[in-house]
Amino acid sequence: LRGRTVITMFYENSTRTRVSFEVAGKWMSADVINVSSSGSSVSKGESLRDTALTLRAAGADALIIRHPASGAAQQLAEWTLEPDGSGPSVINAGDGTHEHPTQALLDALTLRQRLGDIAGRRVVIVGDVLHSRVARSNVTLLDTLGAEVVLVAPPTLLPVGVSDWPVTVSHDLDAELPAADAVMMLRVQAERMNGGFFPSTREYSVLYGLSDRRQALLPGHAVVMHPGPMLRGMEISFSVADSTQSAVLQQVSNGVHVRMAVLFHLLVGTDEAVTV
Repeated sequence: LRGRTVITMFYENSTRTRVSFEVAGKWMSADVINVSSSGSSVSKGESLRDTALTLRAAGADALIIRHPASGAAQQLAEWTLEPDGSGPSVINAGDGTHEHPTQALLDALTLRQRLGDIAGRRVVIVGDVLHSRVARSNVTLLDTLGAEVVLVAPPTLLPVGVSDWPVTVSHDLDAELPAADAVMMLRVQAERMNGGFFPSTREYSVLYGLSDRRQALLPGHAVVMHPGPMLRGMEISFSVADSTQSAVLQQVSNGVHVRMAVLFHLLVGTDEAVTV
């Protein structure tokens, strides 16, 4: 990617996704530039559209965006598309509660490395599904790959219309763990809540946290996953997070390689602008 310009646009806080995209670009010799809302004209009131058009005019080959608004990546792609079909490739690094495609890709890679074929595997996703773009992207990809997906959450943290998703819904974590090939814990996204979703963090942890006792219910081959950041002691115990069944750091490592592959595909494998 030498000579290519990759610009990251993170309007929400991020460690794993932002750093892995930057490392991926730099490992492939791209020029990686970070644009944040606090350090750009966005802080002066500039719109996302004007920022996008400015970056296109400056010669960006790829725009990587994380934004609190669902659909922001798609909108960015439409704004920056030239009449002749050219324009920077747009990568969705997480848009609101909508999607997080590259997270699903790295999670699938991690499962493939740990379990082999994903088809027929039972993946239990636990926690704040309502606000989780990670859950939505994983459900779509895992279903496509032939996995059986089970969502475990309190009713208040399940989205409207979940009955139409290709999943089984449960509220009893203990009942789902013995048959699980993988359990994916989700962060409780308190920043997107106004309160009232569950009585207390202690009660949530008792009912839906992956404790040492619950880890013992898992088959020996089962994989423990978390997209991060982890709320240790609430969603997952310290010892479970650091156990040999945990693939949390493997997910981070795979994130760099998956994002390298995405950048290569978009910037080398095709001459047309593509939205991921």
